[in-house]
Amino acid sequence: MVKNTVPYEEKAGLVETSDPEIDKPIFRRSGFAGIDQLGEMDERISAFLLKARRDVGLTREELARLLGLSTQVFGRYEKAISKLHVTRLVHLSEILGFYPMELVYAAAPHLFGKRPEEAEDQIKLAKLIWTLPPSTVSALVHLVDEMHPMSAGGEGSTEKSTPVRAEERFGKASGQALVVDR
Repeated sequence: MVKNTVPYEEKAGLVETSDPEIDKPIFRRSGFAGIDQLGEMDERISAFLLKARRDVGLTREELARLLGLSTQVFGRYEKAISKLHVTRLVHLSEILGFYPMELVYAAAPHLFGKRPEEAEDQIKLAKLIWTLPPSTVSALVHLVDEMHPMSAGGEGSTEKSTPVRAEERFGKASGQALVVDR
């Protein structure tokens, strides 16, 4: 068996960095303007939660009660003092009516695209899809599946295809399809 000689960090595009919250080196993907500290992401999460709460017209006390928390404990989330666990994120999204991916986007938009505009388009498309009726979503899934590079071999084909970015498949802003055989 041949051992992979390229370290995982390199293949995944991770960069070694440090963060004041962690006493050992960590590996992260670079954002649009470098690598954000974890505390900066916590601040964006807090701002998102504060806005989401205000958008539905709840006071901090009312939301804390719905979460089964004291006002003081919930306030730590809005002040970026306490870390938000995934289970609490799910509970908050149930109460405040946001999609968990919206909060992830607020904290780390670089996970949604290589450039800010690309990331904005990705989350905008996701939000539009989330509001479609189920029958339209089903039809859209079928359409996108047919268009997707993974289905390039066609139905019943045993040919394997490699995922190809849209720019490679269709060219940059040319509107003309390129023939791509992989």
